[in-house]
Parts: sequence; C-alpha cells; structure tokens
Amino acid sequence: MANTEAASKVSSEGPVAPWYAAYPAPRSPVATISRDEVLGMLKATPLGKRDFILIDLRRNDFEGGTIRGSINLPAQSLYPTLSTVYATLKAAGMRKVIFYCGSSTGRGSRATGWLADHLASVGDTDMQSLALAGGIKEWAAAGGEYVEWMDGYDATVWEKSAPGC
Repeated sequence: MANTEAASKVSSEGPVAPWYAAYPAPRSPVATISRDEVLGMLKATPLGKRDFILIDLRRNDFEGGTIRGSINLPAQSLYPTLSTVYATLKAAGMRKVIFYCGSSTGRGSRATGWLADHLASVGDTDMQSLALAGGIKEWAAAGGEYVEWMDGYDATVWEKSAPGC
C-alpha cells in the first residue's frame, strides 16, 4: 500500500485513523514559496550562512533524493516536538522554515500550518513558515538545475511516479 495520508488502513477492529488525526488541524493559512525562489536562495547563500532551512517531511517514502542541505524530520514526529524544533530553529537564527513532502499538500501544508500557529502563539513575527509549492515531485520534475541541487537523486524513482504526500 502506498504511504499516503488518504490511504485507508484497516485493522481487525475496523478502519484506523491516520496519524495526523491525533493532532489539531492547523488554524493558520498555508503560505507557499516557489521552487524558483528556493533555488535562487540556495544558489545565493552558502550552507553555513543561511537564515532559512528546508525540512523534508517524508518518512519511509524518503527515496529518490532530497533537496541539498535539507534535514529530514518526518511529519509524524513534528507536532509533539514543535516547541523544541522551534527553539532550535530560533537559536540557529532561521528566518524561513520551508517544509516539503511529495506534493506539499498533505504533510507539507499541515506542518507549515502547525509552525505558523506556534509562531503566532509565541508572538514571533520574524520567522516564516512556508510550504514548497509542488513539493519534491515538482522540484524533481523540473529537471536541469533542480536535480543538480538534489542529494541522492535517483531518476528511476521519479520515472515510476514518486511517493505521494
């Protein structure tokens, strides 16, 4: 079975709720950032000088490569650790937190909303929570420079239709 949020799992006791059902729905609107803008930011700023971070939310569908410099923080672990993640990002001087998954419409938008909610609750107006529009699927599909900016890029994964969000 594909690892998608829409996939319905069934146990001997009936349907099992998706992982995100245990947490509140985000209240904040989802702000997005284009792949062109992210690529420009990556090219303009060396890794140790960045005030932005890319967070790949994929867990067991973390294949085919990731955007260079991203950290992997599976979405399933984000909500319970949100205060710690925020404190760590704040201490590191991050001003933009860019989340993505397969398409950034499931895990990506949920994580973006949760962090935006947290930013609002602590009154932080300096940090932005953003979802990468189109996610890693559209990044890889763009080819050229985009795949050159991927670590572990495997074209065969993307040819087969990459994992969902």
